[in-house]
Amino acid sequence: MVDYDKILSIEPYSLKKKEKEIFLTKILKDLTIYHCQNSMEYRKIMDSLGFAVEEIESYYDIPALPVRLFKEYDLKSIKQEEIQKTMTSSGTTGQAVSKIYVDKLTSGNQTKVLTKIISSYIGKKRLPMVILDTSALLRNRAAFTARGAGILGFSMFGREKFYALNEEMQLDIEGMKQFLKKYEGEEILLFGFTFMIWKYFCAELREKAYRPDLSRGILIHGGGWKKLASQNITSEMFQQELKDVCGIKKVFDYYGMVEQTGTIYMECEQGNYHTSVFSDVIIRRTEDFSVAGIGEEGMIEVVSVLPKSYPGHVLLTEDKGVILGEDDCPCGRCGKYFRINGRIKNAEIRGCSDTYADEYR
Repeated sequence: MVDYDKILSIEPYSLKKKEKEIFLTKILKDLTIYHCQNSMEYRKIMDSLGFAVEEIESYYDIPALPVRLFKEYDLKSIKQEEIQKTMTSSGTTGQAVSKIYVDKLTSGNQTKVLTKIISSYIGKKRLPMVILDTSALLRNRAAFTARGAGILGFSMFGREKFYALNEEMQLDIEGMKQFLKKYEGEEILLFGFTFMIWKYFCAELREKAYRPDLSRGILIHGGGWKKLASQNITSEMFQQELKDVCGIKKVFDYYGMVEQTGTIYMECEQGNYHTSVFSDVIIRRTEDFSVAGIGEEGMIEVVSVLPKSYPGHVLLTEDKGVILGEDDCPCGRCGKYFRINGRIKNAEIRGCSDTYADEYR
C-alpha cells in the first residue's frame, strides 16, 4: 500500500516530468484500488463508468470526481469512529457545502506536506506571525470551515501569533503596534484570505492613516479573487496597495481547496502557480475532457497523494486555467506551472473570503 514515510521524504519541487509521472501513477493507482475497496459510493461511481483499475497506465486515466459530489454525498473510506475531524467548504447561505472526513493519518500527512511546501519558501525557522483574521473561527476543533482549516494549518509556522481582527472584524491597531514593536527588525509572517485582507486590512489602514512597517514581512494569502475581479482589482494592484499601506514586498498567493487540504499550489517569485511532487494539475478540454496542451485553456483537474480517508485523490474543479510550462520556470522549481483564469460559467462562489463578504456585506 502507500508508503507515506517514503513519499514525504521527497523534496517538494525535485522531480521532473517522467520521474514524477511514474511516481504519481503508482501512488494514485494504489489509492484508487484502496478507495474502491473501502468506499461503496466510490466503487459504484467507478462501476457505473465501466472503469477497470487494471487498465490504468497513467494517473491521467483515472476518472476525476467533480468536486460538487462532496456536497451531495458522504464520501469516505474510513469507519465513522475513525473520523478525527470534518471539514466543510465555503458556501453562501442556502448553498450546500462539501463535507470532508479526515482521520489521524490523513490529517498528519496534510500537515507534513503543507510544512514541506511552505518551508521551501520561508525557511524552517518559525516566525512571529500576524494572522489577518479573527481567532473566533477556531473554537470548534472537531469541525472546520475551509477558512478555519486554512488558519489552523498556516498558524503552525508562527512561533507567536497575533490575530489582527477582533470578532467584529475590526483591525486591532493598538495590538498590532505592540506586536510589531516587540519584533522590530525581525522577519514577520502574515497570513490571510485575499478579499478580507483587501477589505479589512488595507482599507482600514487607509482610513486610519496607520502605516505599519512590514517591509520585512512575508505575506501568504489565498481565495477571494472573484470579489476583487468584480471590482477590476488585479493581482498587481493588490500587491501595490499592500506595498503602499505597509511596505510589504514579499507576497505569495496560493491555490487550494478544502477537498484536498494540505495540497496547495504556491505562487512563485515569477507569479506562476506551481505543482509539487505531491500533486499535479491536468487541464481538460470542456467539449470532451481530453487533455489540453500547454497554453490551452480548459477545466482544472487536481490530483493529490494525500486523500486516504476519503476518495478525493483525483478531482475535477469548477475553475478554468492554463498550463504555462513544465520543469522550466525561471524560479528553478520542477513541475508544472500554471495560471488560473477564473470560474467556469454558472459555477457557485466558493472562495473563503468571497463567502464571508456575501454573508456580512
